[in-house]
Amino acid sequence: MAANMVLLTTSLALGLGLLISLLLEQGLHPRPLLPTQRPVSTLFIHVGTWLMLFSGLLALTLRPWFATGLVTALLVLLILVNHAKYQSLREPFLFQDFDYFTDAIKHPRLYLPFFGILRTLAATLGFSLAVIAGVVLEPPLTKTLSWPIVLLANLSLLSLGFMMLKQGLRTCPVVSFNPYQDLTTLGQLSFFWQYALAEWNTRINPDVSPFQPTTNPAPSGLTPPNIVVIQSESFFDPRALSAQIKPDVLKHFDAINQQAYAWGKLNVPAFGANTVRTECAFLTSTRPEDLGVHQFNPYRSLAKHAIPNLVAHLKQQGYRTVCIHPYPSTFYQRHLVFPKMGFDDFIDISGFTAEQKQGQYISDLAVTERIIQLLTEQTANNHTQPLFIFVITMENHGPLHLEQLPNEHSCQYIDGTLPPCGDDLIVYLNHLAHADEMIHQLTDYLRTQDAQQQPGVLCWYGDHVPIMPNIYSLFGESDGDTDYFIWHSSNQGRYPPAPAQTIAIHELAQRLLSCCSHPNHYTQAF
Repeated sequence: MAANMVLLTTSLALGLGLLISLLLEQGLHPRPLLPTQRPVSTLFIHVGTWLMLFSGLLALTLRPWFATGLVTALLVLLILVNHAKYQSLREPFLFQDFDYFTDAIKHPRLYLPFFGILRTLAATLGFSLAVIAGVVLEPPLTKTLSWPIVLLANLSLLSLGFMMLKQGLRTCPVVSFNPYQDLTTLGQLSFFWQYALAEWNTRINPDVSPFQPTTNPAPSGLTPPNIVVIQSESFFDPRALSAQIKPDVLKHFDAINQQAYAWGKLNVPAFGANTVRTECAFLTSTRPEDLGVHQFNPYRSLAKHAIPNLVAHLKQQGYRTVCIHPYPSTFYQRHLVFPKMGFDDFIDISGFTAEQKQGQYISDLAVTERIIQLLTEQTANNHTQPLFIFVITMENHGPLHLEQLPNEHSCQYIDGTLPPCGDDLIVYLNHLAHADEMIHQLTDYLRTQDAQQQPGVLCWYGDHVPIMPNIYSLFGESDGDTDYFIWHSSNQGRYPPAPAQTIAIHELAQRLLSCCSHPNHYTQAF
């Protein structure tokens, strides 16, 4: 009798947990279709996955209600993370984002403030209480049932779950790699599985990059310029958001645009974060749609299999290639990706000191000093080898709301006053002014080198707009475009200004190479 009661309560825990898991999905954003409106295969995947999770936790805890609670807690956590990501980045939580759980432990300042301190504390406390309650209040199955029966029941559930999952995956609809659409159509667990399988079963096709060995021959008759590329963290021109922002916050940026080979708005495949999407598109000249599932975190594939890219192309033309990124090189696996791309040296956070911080991160001006040092050493050592320096800045990285500036800073960048929710904008503009000064110092130095018969090119672009939901609510949503320019030191006001052109990030490297080959064609139509 007691054994029958245990089996009954176990079945009840299992059934109730499954029902709750389907109901919880309706709390996602975007909201998936109801289970009855989705393909049957997606239900097989959902139920099969839940059963496998349940049976695995049941084997560890021997407590069915406790196992149900743990699976439910996991799903609730994923929903909370989904909400936090969608609110900040306009994108649901993907399978590729599971990496961020370990990243949040290694780099908590980058992630936990966006999830919310209260959410983090509540989730931690709730999980701890659930574990204590589960262990104390629910007796293990082995108190009533024999070990063979427990193992047999658990293996049966695991096998059933596996067979349902396998059948569901076999007939599940093909995904579009539009996360909003796929989550809506498939539901959360099927959505995760399809994106996981797509990544595991494919790799980036090297033919999607235009940087093939036989293309773009080195220009003849020209001194190869030193090339400095700045991927400026969260850089965009915010002055269109509000007339209250003073125009001179980007005065050097404005001046260089009047001398630039090309400049304008830049379409980037990231909003608020996911820098590597923009970074990969620039370095490889690939479009997101050409990468398939790898568009969401391309470095997971490129850490194992390199494809033709700008770095390798310039290296073939005789350049020494250096990356500067004042953050740990292991972030996004750059320590694996960049050597495969062809970088000779990688200067990461270990090349800087804590005294060089501005706010939360290493300052743009400290990075500028390192760039100038590299260029100066090249000249001092009479190196004829040109230098390519790719820089990924950090100063302007959020979370901006963790910083506070004295009130007097507001009048430097803003006319009038902003409501309290406008503090993020003041912090952002303060860092943006430092980026503008970086432009000034680099172009001044490259002009000096040009006078010594060593031309230089500066390519500048923003990886994505910053996370400022309060500011966008106050002044209007950003379209997500950033800004760029390509400038050659030989143009010191001698040529007519080029018209502004909106381009996509995957087109930018080709424009850069064109500038190196034809520096005087400032009015060239692309």
